[in-house]
Amino acid sequence: MPVSSTQPSVDTIVVGGGIAGASIAYELAADRSVLLVEAEPELARHSTARSAATYVPGHGPAPVRALIRASGPRFARLEAELEAPPLLAPRPVLHVAVDADGEALLAAELAAQDGEPGAPVPIDPDEAQRRCPALRPGVVRGAAVVEGAADVDAAALHQAYVRGLRRRGGRVRTGAPVTEVRRNGSGWEARLGPDGEAVAAAEVVDAAGAWADAVAERAGVPRIGLTPMRRTIALVAVPDPARLAGPDGGRLPMVVDAREGFYFKQEGDGLLVSPADETPVHPHDARPDELDVATALERVEAVTGLGLRSVRTAWAGLRSFVADRLPVVGAWPEHPGFFFCAGQGGSGIETAPALAAFAAAVVTGAPTPDDVPFGRDAFAPTRL
Repeated sequence: MPVSSTQPSVDTIVVGGGIAGASIAYELAADRSVLLVEAEPELARHSTARSAATYVPGHGPAPVRALIRASGPRFARLEAELEAPPLLAPRPVLHVAVDADGEALLAAELAAQDGEPGAPVPIDPDEAQRRCPALRPGVVRGAAVVEGAADVDAAALHQAYVRGLRRRGGRVRTGAPVTEVRRNGSGWEARLGPDGEAVAAAEVVDAAGAWADAVAERAGVPRIGLTPMRRTIALVAVPDPARLAGPDGGRLPMVVDAREGFYFKQEGDGLLVSPADETPVHPHDARPDELDVATALERVEAVTGLGLRSVRTAWAGLRSFVADRLPVVGAWPEHPGFFFCAGQGGSGIETAPALAAFAAAVVTGAPTPDDVPFGRDAFAPTRL
């Protein structure tokens, strides 16, 4: 169907109002008109708002680790560029092995990252106990620390990207699900919302998180094979908050099981805990499973003995992966102008600054950033 002259037209439609969509929309808006559309009544309702929001060098496969490293200095630059509050609050991450399998996995990971900047540094169990007195004495058999890790103010980062997008002339539409996408000459036409408003664009960027394959299907574009996985987190009361004091009176480090069976970190006088679950699900508004919450309490209680019983609140989010657990950035050759920016798994926030700049270069054809050490086809869907 041809687009009439009365229909709004932009250079780029970005689908998805979470951190992926907001960050790439901001980058693209530097030199083109951008419309960011979100199906929900508000932005960042799903994974972005439900993340543990950590920046952890050495996290994930090697290409993801490179994106995390590149994002570190970019967070500081974004604070100035977007007039944002401090986005990173330093908090070391302590990787602990509590059994033989965990020791083997930790040793293999340390070997794989040997020599990488920011990689975990091995420490002895006594030092791990000193750094996190909340751990039961004698429970740690092997440990490593990431000194350069930090909590990320995900809400501030997302809001800053959206403010920056609007300052650059970009527009934001919420409550506007994409019901159809079709080719329109050399570009695309998207139908938005219940009224099917038509918007013409030269390109579409599919940054819809767990729903990215569903958006692609509406466009007649092949799926990339995303699997959304539920991750459960609970905030629990600690009967004796004095046990949460670090060795210098400061906050405890975040503690992550080497077998990825749990993690926990201090939140005020409580403890944020997770069983580090990855339950395959369909895209939906995720809710915590009671068994997963109980599992988190059981596993963290076993290594701390803090007397964890009372759950203050619990939530769940979706982490979406493709088969190789790397991001997908680019277009299928048969469908030029329809770009994916999806599959960030559990690293969407900590990689956002570098990945958004890289993805914008892929979309526009500009040179990729010097600090992102990948060719433009590194994360293309054709690899899948």
